[in-house]
Amino acid sequence: MTPKEFFEFAKKHDAKMVDLKFVDLLGTWQHCSFPVDTWDEGTFEEGVGFDGSSIRGWQGIHMSDMLAVPDPDTAVLDPFFAKPTVSVIADIVDPVTKKPYSRDPRYVAQKGVAYMKSTGIADQCFIGPEPEFFIFDEVRYEQNQHTGFYRIDSVEGAWNTARFEEPNLGYKPSFKGGYFPVSPTDTYHDLRGEMVEEMQKVGIVVEAHHHEVATAGQSEIDMQFAELVHMADQFMWYKYIIKNVAKRAGKSVTFMPKPIFQDNGSGMHTHLSLWKGGQTLMAGDKYAGLSDVGLYAIGGILKHAPAILAFAAPTTNSYRRLVPGFEAPVNLVMSARNRSAAVRIPMYSASPKAKRLEFRCPDPTANGYLAWTAMLMAALDGVQNKIDPGEPLDLDIYELSAEELAKYPHTPGSLAEAIDALEADHKFLFAGGVFTDDLIEMWITWKRENELEPIALRPHPYEFHLYYDC
Repeated sequence: MTPKEFFEFAKKHDAKMVDLKFVDLLGTWQHCSFPVDTWDEGTFEEGVGFDGSSIRGWQGIHMSDMLAVPDPDTAVLDPFFAKPTVSVIADIVDPVTKKPYSRDPRYVAQKGVAYMKSTGIADQCFIGPEPEFFIFDEVRYEQNQHTGFYRIDSVEGAWNTARFEEPNLGYKPSFKGGYFPVSPTDTYHDLRGEMVEEMQKVGIVVEAHHHEVATAGQSEIDMQFAELVHMADQFMWYKYIIKNVAKRAGKSVTFMPKPIFQDNGSGMHTHLSLWKGGQTLMAGDKYAGLSDVGLYAIGGILKHAPAILAFAAPTTNSYRRLVPGFEAPVNLVMSARNRSAAVRIPMYSASPKAKRLEFRCPDPTANGYLAWTAMLMAALDGVQNKIDPGEPLDLDIYELSAEELAKYPHTPGSLAEAIDALEADHKFLFAGGVFTDDLIEMWITWKRENELEPIALRPHPYEFHLYYDC
């Protein structure tokens, strides 16, 4: 869409306002709305100004002026404004140098794709994420000097079988019993259907939706795979739409990986494939029908997985999910069909075009622009350096002894370990200038100062159970 076509689109839909959106370093959309008649075609070159010092992880107050330059190709009607409003995603530019901003996650993803093409290895990277989320009826939490608690509730919660509900009909998915039930146990089919309809309005192709394993409304909506930058844009719409449809129904959605104790967490298994000239590079006659390129790509992702997870499982809560002995894929090995391996090769289809790798460690708190670009960079590093992915793990890990499991590398045990891994292993991200020193340094500093240190300082409620009467 050209700038001229943008204004024609707005006029066609009688939109008097435009909503400009961009993503901050951690992966949250920011926005500002403007009357359409205050913009002209020059706005798509000059941009609009904003305060970069008020955006997490961006500018200091002494260099706060920044420009957001709208990308007309991203224009759609926003489904949640009362009046017709055109929504457009922006790229961030320095107002003095006019250069793209190094900490703009969308720019990082754009550079990652450009670097991939420059290597000659591939000209397309397709991403297919499977984000999971919980739908709650209520969430309350507090943390101050003398109080620390959280409380969530759901009409579907297994803990509510005895609650007075006038009447309580008893259809509650049990703990770890929520995978694929029909109604009346699955109470959110219609709500997920509304979410899908809103996604379709903004051009997202949805493949399926269903209830997930956990109790209390855990759900999944799967988007059809798309090229990396486009999928990262869609992932922002995905979260925005799901949260707003839930709120419209009086519900609350969280993408936290582990909001419920002793039940399955929410992951974001991510499928990745490399293509060139309209042909997949992943299919071949090696293990699980993979090519050498496919195997080397897996080798790169497994080698760099601890560093990748600083972006792909980027919260302290992520490591309540990535715990050995539970449902999460903590073993840094590959396998066909085995869901306990960090990288799985799906075997649903015999078509070479369907051949791909599935990295199962990420979760939906990730910033897709950064996490998926880090995955791409690791895959390219694997291909360039012919990194061996090692022997596959095709055994049931729950039947292996601790000594046998110890032979396999594992994911980091905490966010602190993942951040340390990124600090020690990030040169592969610098290839082609895709990631930069200042972005990596800011990411590490932000995570340590704003998440790890504050968590470490606060008493945990369970510590009272353990130690109050010591």
